[in-house]
Amino acid sequence: MAIQSIERAAAILRALAGGPRRLGVSELSERLGLAKGTVHGLLRALQEEGFVEQDAESGKYQLGASLLQLGNIYLDVNELRGRALAWSDNLAIRTGEAVRVGTPHGDGVLVIHHVFRPDNTLQILEVGAHLPMHATALGKVLLAHRPDDVEALDGLSRLTKSTIVSRPALERALETVRQNGWAAEREEAVIGEASVAAPIFDRRGEATGAIGVVGAVERIFTGRTPRPELVAHVRDAGRAISRDLGGARY
Repeated sequence: MAIQSIERAAAILRALAGGPRRLGVSELSERLGLAKGTVHGLLRALQEEGFVEQDAESGKYQLGASLLQLGNIYLDVNELRGRALAWSDNLAIRTGEAVRVGTPHGDGVLVIHHVFRPDNTLQILEVGAHLPMHATALGKVLLAHRPDDVEALDGLSRLTKSTIVSRPALERALETVRQNGWAAEREEAVIGEASVAAPIFDRRGEATGAIGVVGAVERIFTGRTPRPELVAHVRDAGRAISRDLGGARY
């Protein structure tokens, strides 16, 4: 029974994270298929721990500040992120582009570190963003070295007209990634945006994460191929972080 309560509480947190800014008891009850009394009881328990907060005006609930604290603790103890900090800053400086470091999480890629493009343009911090595996360079370079994750993908959603939605086509793309040692995508996730990424291997030889640059297509690509110097810089960063994690040279 206790485990069921944990599962239901987690479902409430996921619903609040994935829905509008705030949700009421009735809305959560309908979304999750739970009785209103059950939802209300779980919300009160979560509220006491600071995991959710109730808006005094509307009576609806939103995620609480304690989750932010837990997220920050996770990032602080994450070895991959710690090893990647300096190399990510260096990569942003060398390429002039924004840098993302990601790790597999569920059916996507969790961005655990993000360095802004080194200019004065307005940018949004992407730490905590959950990116699609099949439509990003970070995701594809991870899938190429994690075959079990490919099997676990539940469909390939189309995000743009360039998104790969055929599993055989994705398999062919991943074979190319394995041969090249890096991945690229051009407007597969966001129109006008492209990215390049390389794998990060840990001491066990597993692809524990990926690092890459992301930016406007015209800055990342020359014609139909990514700029060679960007690919070289990204691969160098991936190798350096892998070395710091105790991974074998590649």
